Amino acid sequence: MLDKPVSRPNDLSAYWMPFTANRQFKRAPRMITGADGMHYVTDDGRQVLDGIAGLWCVNAGHNRPKIVEAIQTQAATLDYAPSFQMAHPRAFELATRLADLSPDGLDHVFFTNSGSESVETALKMALAYHRAKGDGGRFRLIGRERGYHGVNFGGISVGGIVANRKMFGTLLTGVDHMRHTHDLSRNAFARGEPEHGIELADDLLRIAQLHDPSTIAAVIVEPVAGSAGVLLPPKGYLKRLREICDEHGILLIFDEVITGYGRLGTNFGADYFGVKPDLMTTAKGLTNGTVPMGAVFAANHIHDAFMSGPDHMIEFFHGYTYSAHPLACAAALGTLDTYAEEGLLSRGAEMADYWADAIHSLKGLPHVIDTRNLGLIGAVELEPIAGAPTKRAFSAFLDAYHNHDLLIRTTGDIIAFSPPLIIEKEHVDQIVDRMTKVLTALD
Repeated sequence: MLDKPVSRPNDLSAYWMPFTANRQFKRAPRMITGADGMHYVTDDGRQVLDGIAGLWCVNAGHNRPKIVEAIQTQAATLDYAPSFQMAHPRAFELATRLADLSPDGLDHVFFTNSGSESVETALKMALAYHRAKGDGGRFRLIGRERGYHGVNFGGISVGGIVANRKMFGTLLTGVDHMRHTHDLSRNAFARGEPEHGIELADDLLRIAQLHDPSTIAAVIVEPVAGSAGVLLPPKGYLKRLREICDEHGILLIFDEVITGYGRLGTNFGADYFGVKPDLMTTAKGLTNGTVPMGAVFAANHIHDAFMSGPDHMIEFFHGYTYSAHPLACAAALGTLDTYAEEGLLSRGAEMADYWADAIHSLKGLPHVIDTRNLGLIGAVELEPIAGAPTKRAFSAFLDAYHNHDLLIRTTGDIIAFSPPLIIEKEHVDQIVDRMTKVLTALD
């Protein structure tokens, strides 16, 4: 059930909010006090339709009984267990369940606490793997323009979003970036994977020729670049990246923090595109957003390269105080049970056509220069206001929330949608109806 409204705190000054226009927010706060199913409840009692699954993470919807019960029971049984040289049974149970879901051969799972930590872990695994194999000359990491890989130093180094990088100095050395895949001149209003752009994968060859491929440890990409505004890979692009990596002994890392756990109608983006990475980072939907947790899936050859030397020695000097936290493991197991019982990992495929029709019905509305979709992800790209980039989409965000009881996500002048996988057609219709009113009213 949705909670009753909760009074707003009087002093908002102490909390420095992340990725937020703090001054604007504190002049007109948007406070959420409860959630259930497809909706949030605000401090003034409104029910707001969740069009973005929280922050791309509440895949099973809010306040799900199995997940809530699992967390409550675990907190009363084992609240914490150290993960260095010790463990608890649920960590092994969860790792096994996850390995069963993953693409064949990615049978080992390393737990973190977020997508950012998962990326840092995967990058370190890639570098350490080559060193363990006696190939320590491979030290370069290749990302992609407009890529998002979290906010830690490794992640923003391989990431390609300017605003996330420009304030923080030189970042990691030995990093380069491929071109992004967003091409409105050829692929505007594409339904599903764009037709044009497979040749962009060959930009990895240009970088390899510049630096010598024998110096490159790994390439990291999102199967779908979510946080940059739902930038879709052209048909065949990811397979071509895999081919180039195989030709030159380069590891391929998929950042599946958004695309994992049913977002595209498959277990993972790797399954949707039929491309198997060497390492795969996940978080968000792993626990349905209830308890922070991430997981890195490692191919067997990666894991096995570390399993040498005296067996009393630590093989990989990395980990976190809260790795495989008991509450997080319980939340994840409850989430996997919910996904399985309700068929949610494939629901995106069942709803894909209806969702695509809905997203593309917004074509032709004022300032809309593109609509795009894949699985249960969608985006509407707006023409920016001259001299005021991001303002038009942010205005749409505020109008949707305050006047139409709809939560959306914006990045630049792109509006992103990624609803809980429990969404019904009536909710899709509500999103389209409300967004039509928002977009029609835009200046």
